[in-house]
Amino acid sequence: MKTHARVVVIGGGVVGVSTLYHLAHKGWSDAVLLERSELTAGSTWHAAGLLPLFNMSYTVGQLHKYSVDLYKRLPAETGQDVSFHVTGNLRLATCRERMDEYQKYCGTANTIGVPFQIITPQEVKKLWPLAELGNGGDTPNIIGALYHPDDGHIAPADLTMALRKGARGLGAEIHEQTEVTGVKRTSSGEWQLITNKGEITAEHVVCATGNYARQTGRLFGLNVPSIPVEHQYIVYDEAPDLKAYRKGGGRELAVLRESDQSYYLREERMGWILGPYEAGAPARFADGVPDWFGKSLFEGDLERLLPHVEAAQRRVPSLATCGIKDIVNGPIPYSPDGSPLIGPAWGMRNVWLNEAHSFGITAAGGSGWQLAEWIVEGEPGIDMMAVDPRRYGPYTSKRYVVQKNEETYRNVFVIHFPDEERSDARPAKTSPVYDKLKRMGAVFGQRYGWERANWFAPHGVEPKDKWSFRRSNYFEHVGREAVNLRRHVGVIDLTPFTKHEVTGPGAEAWLDGLVANKVPAKIGRMALSHALTRRGGVRSEFTITKIADEHFYVVSAGAAERYDSDYLQTMLPPAGVTLRNITSSRGCFVVAGPRSRDVLSKLVDAPLDNAAFPWLTGQVTEVGLATDVYLLRVNFVGALGWELHFPIEYAHHLFDAIFEAGAEHRIAMAGMRAMESLRLEKSYRMWGSDLTPDYTPYEAGLDRFVRLNKGAFIGKEALEQQLARGVPNRFVTFEVHGVTDADALGNEPLFDRGGRIVGRATAGYYGHALRKSLGLGYVKPEFAAVGTELSIEILGERKPVTVLIDSPYDPENKELRA
Repeated sequence: MKTHARVVVIGGGVVGVSTLYHLAHKGWSDAVLLERSELTAGSTWHAAGLLPLFNMSYTVGQLHKYSVDLYKRLPAETGQDVSFHVTGNLRLATCRERMDEYQKYCGTANTIGVPFQIITPQEVKKLWPLAELGNGGDTPNIIGALYHPDDGHIAPADLTMALRKGARGLGAEIHEQTEVTGVKRTSSGEWQLITNKGEITAEHVVCATGNYARQTGRLFGLNVPSIPVEHQYIVYDEAPDLKAYRKGGGRELAVLRESDQSYYLREERMGWILGPYEAGAPARFADGVPDWFGKSLFEGDLERLLPHVEAAQRRVPSLATCGIKDIVNGPIPYSPDGSPLIGPAWGMRNVWLNEAHSFGITAAGGSGWQLAEWIVEGEPGIDMMAVDPRRYGPYTSKRYVVQKNEETYRNVFVIHFPDEERSDARPAKTSPVYDKLKRMGAVFGQRYGWERANWFAPHGVEPKDKWSFRRSNYFEHVGREAVNLRRHVGVIDLTPFTKHEVTGPGAEAWLDGLVANKVPAKIGRMALSHALTRRGGVRSEFTITKIADEHFYVVSAGAAERYDSDYLQTMLPPAGVTLRNITSSRGCFVVAGPRSRDVLSKLVDAPLDNAAFPWLTGQVTEVGLATDVYLLRVNFVGALGWELHFPIEYAHHLFDAIFEAGAEHRIAMAGMRAMESLRLEKSYRMWGSDLTPDYTPYEAGLDRFVRLNKGAFIGKEALEQQLARGVPNRFVTFEVHGVTDADALGNEPLFDRGGRIVGRATAGYYGHALRKSLGLGYVKPEFAAVGTELSIEILGERKPVTVLIDSPYDPENKELRA
């Protein structure tokens, strides 16, 4: 083994070997992979080898598509067969809600180019003649299905060996039986890895250790939120009717998934493999994989699987005619939301994660592709926030991860509604006024561990969501909250906002080099600012307020706390700037609406009129009994109003004082869903959905927040080049016509009159004040003019669309500046 490499990959499963392969393909041949045992020894060797293209995530969908395309061409490149059976994949639906899920997915599939078909029960029978269509009783009737013709299954070991051959052919090295036992940081900033076969120093280290993710993470001082969960599948003997069907000329059957019964089924040597996702599957190895486990399995637990086995036998009677050969029960890595952890580790340079792959065979190719791009080029080629390890924070305790991973496992096949809020390991992080909000009827969701009030059930209404792809039980109540804020005054608890304090003599110059806008130079001024990638995409969005000389207050999305904090920390100069994350020490209430000034004037001595307190300014003041309150005249709902950023200990006092002062003005709470409605009416772009690295500020219509005439900032050159070439997409707000019960949600394709895809929606909701079904998205420039007629596909139905002016509610901002 060499003593130095540019990059070392730890872990020899399919994910680690794919990462090595893609690094070598990017020209980094000075790459070494270390495997503690033998290649595939973790979860790869016992995986069922399925390649599901279906995924509701725009990011993960792209990774899976790349993988499937790569695996098809890999044998020609390497000369190594991967045993890829392109059988197709058939997902059954036995209820309307399931068909809604499939139709919603079709929008994502269209935007990333995944072939699919929605088929009828009769077509299901033609594709899968051994399946029963249902009897309306204990075998529910199939009402339709989603078919992926390019899907199938593969031999995980063969795939790994093909990637190994490809990586070695490009100069990379692989060392098996080489366990990393310690890590040191050298004086030059490189990483020295101590192994049972000597030491090796590397500039970059990639952790792709699957079941060992937590143990490997601890070597670097990281709490990696990945713990394996048991997954079982049953291997059956030969099935007589399957054998007869195949001998009669029948093609290999598509992988069958009856999602409503939570199982998959595929052929295996004239028999079957049946894989349920059952309740009660335990997380394993929360404290680390024991030395004795190695390339082992757990004892099978057939009793746990019986409800799914019986359901599968009713759907496919062939299963009842063949014996069980084996039950494979092995650990599969999971994260709390089921998506992998791909990207930089937080708090340290040049350590990368490619962990928590619950569908590792499917994602291995795509994850290796984008992580190699990230390492070599400095940033990924697509928006990776949905899988970025920094989407989690320090709240991911061992017990939290165990509970969430077990929950995620048993919910693999549930209908993934857009408003779904899972209940395990909650509440954990709460605003100080959580109990007050709960007594007011709050129905909570969770983001970055924080409980947030989504909506408020009035007296007599059960405070509970009925999840749906369509308008649901909370629709009218969200409307009431939104309209009350537009007409009177509303309060929103935004305590989870990410908050940083930047101080020091170099603070202003440092911030100015990070963002495209000009950082405010005068005390009390604020600026909406965007940190960009080198390619010009929107990385982060900050509201920056100058509190005092050499003192800036930087606010960003609550879900971006670790993501933004890690970035800011990484970019800090060696001296002259101090950065403090004060998220948990300051709360935030929004008080907004035409009567907000009347409410706050009872609590604030300073004048609040336009002359004394203009829009987009801030003051440090007293509010009621609270001192050191940052009172900022800005909000995300487009109304007259202020954000109150206060020392957290004043939360209860301020909340009570605000409601007492607002009683005569019909003050009421508004939740996250009302805020979504209100912000769409103002065309406000949301970080993470409307603003991503895939689009520049010019594409997003944020030209006024870009100052090309100031000094250098990250992404400036890319923006100049884009202006010279021509901006390829334009952000639009649009109205959807003919909507009765299903609004756009995001990731729906937008079509021109000829039926060609010309853009995609990034968000959608009903604008309760405008009484219009609204959407936001990106289209080709020639389709961005106000009045342009397009169409959108919502749950399988084409609806006409009209492009509106930006900020269709109060376009001149008269209310905002009132």
